[in-house]
Amino acid sequence: MSDITTWLLVFAALLAGMIDSIAGGGGLVTLPALLLSGMAPVMALGTNKLQSLFGSLSATIAYARADQVDLKSQSTEALLAGLGGLAGALAATLLPGALLQTLLPVLLMLVAFYFVFKPDLKDNNRARCMRPFLFTLTIPPLIGFYDGAFGPGAGSFFMLAFVSFAGFGMLKATAHTKLLNFSSNTGGFIAFCLIGAINWKIGILMGIAQFTGAQIGARLAMKTGSHLIKPLLVIVCIALAIKLLSDPTNPLHIFLKHFTAEWNYPA
Repeated sequence: MSDITTWLLVFAALLAGMIDSIAGGGGLVTLPALLLSGMAPVMALGTNKLQSLFGSLSATIAYARADQVDLKSQSTEALLAGLGGLAGALAATLLPGALLQTLLPVLLMLVAFYFVFKPDLKDNNRARCMRPFLFTLTIPPLIGFYDGAFGPGAGSFFMLAFVSFAGFGMLKATAHTKLLNFSSNTGGFIAFCLIGAINWKIGILMGIAQFTGAQIGARLAMKTGSHLIKPLLVIVCIALAIKLLSDPTNPLHIFLKHFTAEWNYPA
């Protein structure tokens, strides 16, 4: 890999760290960059998990230092998210990938519409819709499993869960998402370590850039709150959905292409 390619990957990681610490979706930048560099898909996935650990850890530290989250109170959630991530990564080869590819763009668009049309999403907390015990037992391991098995949009789904079920304001939801993201990434990372699918040199260089970018992004989020988090989250969800739909192997892409061809077929 050339020096120019390496520096481009480092820059992509810096940008991804900023985006991910605010609204999630940093993988939208880094994973395509790794694939475009010529890295094999499995190696790209493993390397992406390594470098993303730095970003999610950095954002977690930044929010904790600013007293936006109590890490100790999230320890059980983090453990279950990590176990879910590990289980998801190990089960990835057994899951129907086509089903995930089909559903994910639709789910991401629904998340985007939710945040666009829900008018009271500010930084103020609201009433819980789910008891803390039930939330801890279900949401972290389920989204963690998805993160390990597939990955894109996991941060957005964690954010939606904290806002919708835990009644958190936008900034508090963002802060609490990062530790769970770090934990589920750790679970997936362990699985990729077991199969040796990681480029350590590139992953660590990108990780350092991710760490720096996440510090910048977290400070911006804490300074501007929902005014920055909400629109960026919507943009990330829509961009990720479009990216997934543009993949020629995505079943929805194939269906839409076939449907369009049928529609335009002359009578």
